[in-house]
Amino acid sequence: MNRIVFRFRAGATLGMAALGILIAGAGLAQTKDKKAAAPAKDTAAVARGKEVFQQKCAVCHNDTSDAKKIGPGLKGISKRGTFTVNNNKVTDENLKTWIENGDSLMPPFKDVIEDNQIKDVIAYVKSL
Repeated sequence: MNRIVFRFRAGATLGMAALGILIAGAGLAQTKDKKAAAPAKDTAAVARGKEVFQQKCAVCHNDTSDAKKIGPGLKGISKRGTFTVNNNKVTDENLKTWIENGDSLMPPFKDVIEDNQIKDVIAYVKSL
């Protein structure tokens, strides 16, 4: 009788352990799915933004380096998280404001490039 109870308990314990592993695995699978479901970059916007950047911005800014040209190099700006000039957070809105209005060293571009082009340039810069 004791052997039967022992076998039952051992089997139940192993069964519970296996169930725990299955539940943990399902939780990890859901975590991976959430990461995969993150919004993808708009590759068309990035490509259009690169084209505008090369025409309007590359004169003063590097896109393949963080080294200063006339203005700061923009490679890795999203990873840095802040502008090198004023340490403000790099956000879409801050990038848009900077591009549109410029500052004492950068001319404003709100009358030079269209709103949709500014959005594309932001997509490109964020991809660097």
